[in-house]
Amino acid sequence: MNEGRFRHYFDGILGKAEVTVYSILAVLLAVTALVTIAGAGKILWNGITHSSISTGTLGVLNELLVVLMLVEILHTVRISIRSHLLVITEPFLVVGLIACIRRVLVVTLEAATLTKAGAWANESSMSVFRGSLMELGLLGFLILVLVYCITLLRRHPLNPKDLADA
Repeated sequence: MNEGRFRHYFDGILGKAEVTVYSILAVLLAVTALVTIAGAGKILWNGITHSSISTGTLGVLNELLVVLMLVEILHTVRISIRSHLLVITEPFLVVGLIACIRRVLVVTLEAATLTKAGAWANESSMSVFRGSLMELGLLGFLILVLVYCITLLRRHPLNPKDLADA
């Protein structure tokens, strides 16, 4: 009987520690998202005031997609605090999808600057462009796989009660 009380007491302490760690993580993620939004606003403001909004577009888009990833991770942490289970796989797939789309946009814009007039002078530019095309192909495939996985999860959702019994 004494051992059962000890296990119950220790389980309560670990549960409180888990919620504390998740809460600290959530606060740090929220602060990071707010700082990133402020950074995106600063980049946008600098672009507007210097009449060069096209050069800051990549930076703003990059920052905002990072914010989307942070918010999706924050959502997952919030659900984990509420349910005390970390079996929610869809938010992680969504974060991966956002990261892939973010990288596609960055690679595409970098490749676009390579293809401007006069940038094809040396062989290294061609190899960078070929590498960019290969990366875009792999990212496109990865995006399709992630979308397929998200679709499968939405069609056949996991039941947390089944996982708790296992």
